[in-house]
Amino acid sequence: MRIVGVDDAGRGSIIGPLVIAGVLFNEEDLPRLKELRVKDSKVLSPSRREKLAEEIRKLALKYNVIKLQPAEIDKVVETKRKLHKLNRLEAQTMAKVIEILKPDIAYVDASDVLADRFKHHILECLPFSVQIISEHKADARYPIVSAASIIAKVERDKAIVELTRKYGEIGCGYPSDPKTLEFLENWIKTHKEYPDFVRQSWKPAKRLRHAETKQAKLA
Repeated sequence: MRIVGVDDAGRGSIIGPLVIAGVLFNEEDLPRLKELRVKDSKVLSPSRREKLAEEIRKLALKYNVIKLQPAEIDKVVETKRKLHKLNRLEAQTMAKVIEILKPDIAYVDASDVLADRFKHHILECLPFSVQIISEHKADARYPIVSAASIIAKVERDKAIVELTRKYGEIGCGYPSDPKTLEFLENWIKTHKEYPDFVRQSWKPAKRLRHAETKQAKLA
């Protein structure tokens, strides 16, 4: 039996890609993930994630990573029912990962508030039959999904590090980070338009743009 775990990183960020990762294991090799003590990537330090990611890649039959760039996300969600649109985009992307890895069973961390609906959105995109286990917090419950979350987070972190090298301090890329908001505010004041690594459909980005436009009119 071939088992895959699928998870994302960067869903709520305003800067950088949304990363979807999948890892494929033979069922008999899953105990090795427990031996590694893989956990949800959010509770691991960056250095621990990187070490585990290296081990996971060695143990896995295959792994696959897809990065959704801000422009692609904006194109899909810049409509009413933004959250629903983002859920569908994630389901379609997870289906692509599953199709590439071709497991018998796939465990996924559900992005939709209705985990079963998320499962069906994935299934309708697949050209072959596969059992989907779709649950909330699957990354904390199943080591195979924890492994996928680690791969996704490491790839996401690499993207942020590269952006920081090119553009200076951008924070972690989430709107909850004051450094990220400061970077966006300074950028829009200087350049008037956001760069291509910013999700312009996100409310904080719109709010900062609106504030700058209003200020420019008053000047």
